[in-house]
Amino acid sequence: MTQANREILLVDDTAVLRNIMKIQLQGMGFFNIHEAPDGSEALKILHATRIDLVISDWNMPVMSGFELLREIRSSEVLKDIPFIMVTAEATTAKISMAVQLKVDELILKPFTMEILERKINRVIH
Repeated sequence: MTQANREILLVDDTAVLRNIMKIQLQGMGFFNIHEAPDGSEALKILHATRIDLVISDWNMPVMSGFELLREIRSSEVLKDIPFIMVTAEATTAKISMAVQLKVDELILKPFTMEILERKINRVIH
């Protein structure tokens, strides 16, 4: 499957950050990009569309990225979707929680396009 055919779901409560990441992803050759402002909206998309990769912020209202990851990993249908968590708060406790739920990669804010691309390549290739 080529990058252009992959379906990516960006989850972040800040529209500006979603837009920046969307531009970065398009620069890497990804064009099927879905967006959600929180975990609950992301779950609706996940149940309606085949998604190949979730990139989610940790801290969001309504449903956090951690809660979204927990829901995905507990679902027989969604559990194998690669998940990259983005956070500005990389405490040992948070990293441990994410690892226990089998997060595929963790990205610390702020990050470069090169870091994002490297993390994506690790989980989808």
